[in-house]
Amino acid sequence: MTKFGQLVMGPAGSGKSTYCNTVFEHYAAIGRPVRVINLDPAAEAFAYPCAVNICDLVSLDDVVEECELGPNGGLVMAMEYVLEEGLDWLEEQINQFDDDEYFMLDCPGQIELYSHIPVMKDLVDFFTNRLDMRLCGVYCLDVMFISDTPKFISGALSALSVMVNIDLPHINVLTKCDLVASSSDKLEYFLDCDTTDLCLKMQEGLSDKMRQLTIKMAELLQEYSLVSFTQVDRDDEDSIEKLLEMVNLAIQYGENLEPQDKDYLPEDAMDGSDEVDLKEFDGL
Repeated sequence: MTKFGQLVMGPAGSGKSTYCNTVFEHYAAIGRPVRVINLDPAAEAFAYPCAVNICDLVSLDDVVEECELGPNGGLVMAMEYVLEEGLDWLEEQINQFDDDEYFMLDCPGQIELYSHIPVMKDLVDFFTNRLDMRLCGVYCLDVMFISDTPKFISGALSALSVMVNIDLPHINVLTKCDLVASSSDKLEYFLDCDTTDLCLKMQEGLSDKMRQLTIKMAELLQEYSLVSFTQVDRDDEDSIEKLLEMVNLAIQYGENLEPQDKDYLPEDAMDGSDEVDLKEFDGL
């Protein structure tokens, strides 16, 4: 049976783990089982109940110590070890859960794993082909990345790089939007304006070569219109539901699910105050 889930990506500190926990709590409230899987060997603390932890197989600290590598090289080697030696272990861990459970895959944030080497692409192939898991890529970007034009262009290009390399249905998410509630006009400006116009405003003081590069980057983002962002505020239930609707539509999650009691029973039946004849609901 096909499994469903989200591949949660983004730079370090972009709110990936918080987002995973938000989804976990949202689905827990409506009785949907969710398993959050940590795929980051560098993770030390979790905002969510961790169903499978890749650190039980390999940790960044162990790789750095044994191989005398820095944190970046150590993370690359740790993820390569997962691909070479750990897929059977990972499959065994995931197969212990029911097929109708929803999976959140919390990924490492190092951009090289997505854009320079095929580690994450190969790992995605493992989930989609070997485990028959239908995934949507969710790329989290801290809303502070759009506090000025250079950061916004950088964030948009990193999202585009991941999107074209991972080859999954993909949604870009601006996280921590509750932190900029007072700057909503500026936020809308960056999200709605022409990328080329943005880049023209950051050309002052640039050499001719850098100016041409800036223009080309803007044209790449603008002409293909591949990068757009959805805002999410963990304290705003509507924004969470809207995002999950987009994700689940992309992977067709929910079409074959058995209905939960609390999906259709009257509220007074859930608190046990009145008896309800379930025959009334036959055929729903």
